[in-house]
Amino acid sequence: MNVQDQHRGTGDRAEAVAPQAVPATDQTARRRRQSRYAWIGTAASIVLFAVSLGVLWKLVQSVTWAELRQAFVDASSDQLGLALGFVLVSYLFLTGYDALALRQLKLKVPYRITALASFTSYAVSFTLGFPLLTAGTIRYWIYARHGLSAAKIAALTVIAGFTFWLGMGVVLGLSLIIEASQLAGLAFTSIRINQGVGLAALALVLGYLAWVSAKRRSVTVRQWRLELPGASVSLGQMVVGIGDVCAAAAVLYVLLPAGLAIGFTTFLAIYVLAAMLGIASNAPGGLGVFEATILLALSSLPRDQVLGSLLLFRICYYVVPFVTALALLGAYEIVKRAGRSRGEP
Repeated sequence: MNVQDQHRGTGDRAEAVAPQAVPATDQTARRRRQSRYAWIGTAASIVLFAVSLGVLWKLVQSVTWAELRQAFVDASSDQLGLALGFVLVSYLFLTGYDALALRQLKLKVPYRITALASFTSYAVSFTLGFPLLTAGTIRYWIYARHGLSAAKIAALTVIAGFTFWLGMGVVLGLSLIIEASQLAGLAFTSIRINQGVGLAALALVLGYLAWVSAKRRSVTVRQWRLELPGASVSLGQMVVGIGDVCAAAAVLYVLLPAGLAIGFTTFLAIYVLAAMLGIASNAPGGLGVFEATILLALSSLPRDQVLGSLLLFRICYYVVPFVTALALLGAYEIVKRAGRSRGEP
């Protein structure tokens, strides 16, 4: 990825720029270099996924189906109600990802369409995996009908990704610094290591904000250039990302068994770490990797109860939104077809 700088004008904007001509020999050499190392990321993901499955299997061997079923049904209606409420809050923040990206691209799309495209694309990609394919296809299907080109939709997706990582970085950094002592006992690390990693995460976020504030910045991926959001939009992205991550973590937190000895701030760091490892594994929703990380971090609690909470979390945060998204997409298509039959645009 090549970084290009341009002097900042007034306001923040981002746009996809037409590819620049590159000699064929340079293109061939670049492709050879990329293909030479492309397997490393895939191999690392496979190893992480396999190791996590092994750890998860070892952890749950002592759990019987009867214990798991009991832990699953012990969840109170208050817990389920709170969990579903936080699911709603998290997905509302997710719609802000697309809304901010559209604002940065200076594209006007009704919020109801933005919310539909954002919610359905995330709900489906979280469950099925392969986000570039699943989320990208749904976004294109909805946004293309409202005049957005494939390049603009791709730019929107990239900007939304920056929103997610800004929020994750801030939450991880603050929680590691604030709860460094308690996390040291849970993760078998030291207070200084936790504080150092937390400071590094915050430094990366602040460095990025300073970087996009100094000049207009753009990234170029395979001859496709995208101007990045400036400071004002980036701050908005950071707030939205923090809200999404905290709400998602709260879903699992309220489903955990009573008597949890750690505070929410401490749990945030565990959740973010588990989510990041799940993303690195490329498994749908971080399946297996996420659970193994949570079970290891909360080893002081009964495994059957924690595992039951994790299964409920999967249902509340992934299955329920996934089914809802499919229903909304079906209803959207029916309404569109009915409108076309009446001669509406």
